[in-house]
Amino acid sequence: MRDQFAVAEEALSALAGSESRLFEPFLGALPVDGVSISTFGDFLPAETVSASDAQSLRLDELQFDLGEGPCWDALETGMPVFEPNIRERPNRVWPAFSEAIIAEELGAVFAFPLVLGPLRIGAIDLYTSRPSQLNDLHIRNASGLATIVSRLVLARAIRLSHSEIEGETDLRRQFSRREVHQATGMVLAQLGISAVDARLVIQGHAFALGRSVQEIAEEIIGRRLTFAVNENQIEGSHD
Repeated sequence: MRDQFAVAEEALSALAGSESRLFEPFLGALPVDGVSISTFGDFLPAETVSASDAQSLRLDELQFDLGEGPCWDALETGMPVFEPNIRERPNRVWPAFSEAIIAEELGAVFAFPLVLGPLRIGAIDLYTSRPSQLNDLHIRNASGLATIVSRLVLARAIRLSHSEIEGETDLRRQFSRREVHQATGMVLAQLGISAVDARLVIQGHAFALGRSVQEIAEEIIGRRLTFAVNENQIEGSHD
């Protein structure tokens, strides 16, 4: 019998194109009452992509409106944030957010960043109505599922953008070019990620800058742009 993580992983991968349902596998794999998945940060608009219930949606809205909270810290640090007793004994200080959740039915909140290579995409918020803890297995599973969600959410944003602006045919043509394949191999080596993820990083970087994938690929090949890892963080940079 397969474990809950394997089932959730397979279920998530099958939800490409149905991103509003991305919360579903988390509820089956983790001991939480609600899930929200949102984009925000450097280049994607603040948007709740998927939410399991009204409380999850409210949790996202509060953090967007106030500009602080677990999801912001998770994205900024690139690390999960754990608040097992957020109303009575919070680990972090969010003055406005802490005040706002007094009336909310929240006991614990956990936030996992959505990142792919150097791209900061958003976060996943998990909550329980009473104080609660995630064990090591839950944390590993949630982190693994967050990686899958990062790919799906970024692909969704790019797909919607190109559908509206350039059309799917243009997108497929860009990805057939030899330079893009060569650049994909270079990013793969720089970040130690899969070819699929490396290609998404190139496309996401182009999307963030409002430029074509072809242009970004040429800069990577010409070594004018690198996504190498420094000691503090992964950072796309122009040499």
